[in-house]
Amino acid sequence: MQILVIEDEARIQAFLTRGLEAEGYAVVAADNGRDGLALALAGRWDLVVLDLLLPGLSGLQILQELHPVRPQLPVLILSARSDLHTKLRGFELGATDYVPKPFSLDELLARVRVHVRGPHVVEDEHVVSAGTVVLDLARRQARIGELVTDLSDREFRLLHHLLLHAGEVISRERLLAEVWGYGFDPGSNVVDVCVRRLRQKLGPEAPIETIRHAGYRLAAA
Repeated sequence: MQILVIEDEARIQAFLTRGLEAEGYAVVAADNGRDGLALALAGRWDLVVLDLLLPGLSGLQILQELHPVRPQLPVLILSARSDLHTKLRGFELGATDYVPKPFSLDELLARVRVHVRGPHVVEDEHVVSAGTVVLDLARRQARIGELVTDLSDREFRLLHHLLLHAGEVISRERLLAEVWGYGFDPGSNVVDVCVRRLRQKLGPEAPIETIRHAGYRLAAA
């Protein structure tokens, strides 16, 4: 697995490189935005770990250039900027995940494993499925085993988003931005309420996990 680390702080770059290589990943590092973008566009990467405060080009500028060209490339933002506006802007520009500094290496490696492993998601024009969950796009129904349930519009959109990103930890802020839009107070509990309703409808086998202080994840297997 090939991972590109774009990080200008030498101490953090070396720490990341050692940690990732110890897990068996091949790592290439860049210490400025322009070199990082050139490498991201040119190489065959399984994941990019991206700082936001970079010389040359910022991480958000890199995302703006990179995502239209490599939309399937996972990008994990690792940044000291953890305000909601910056997080939402990162996801809007195509980031897959967001880890604030200071960070736990164990948590970072767990998130990296999810992204480079890739969930087994089956999608065609009629259904999306991952693990035990099948979502009928035409009927707006979810199925787990023999249980079939109708979904409201918001429940449907939330489950669809979780299925498309099965195995990933999706923050509440990201769900607010991508499922509800920007019109809701970030302090609102609408995400938690909708997840609770989904779990009730999907029954005891519902594979929606709560990741403390991080968000939600739909188990991919």
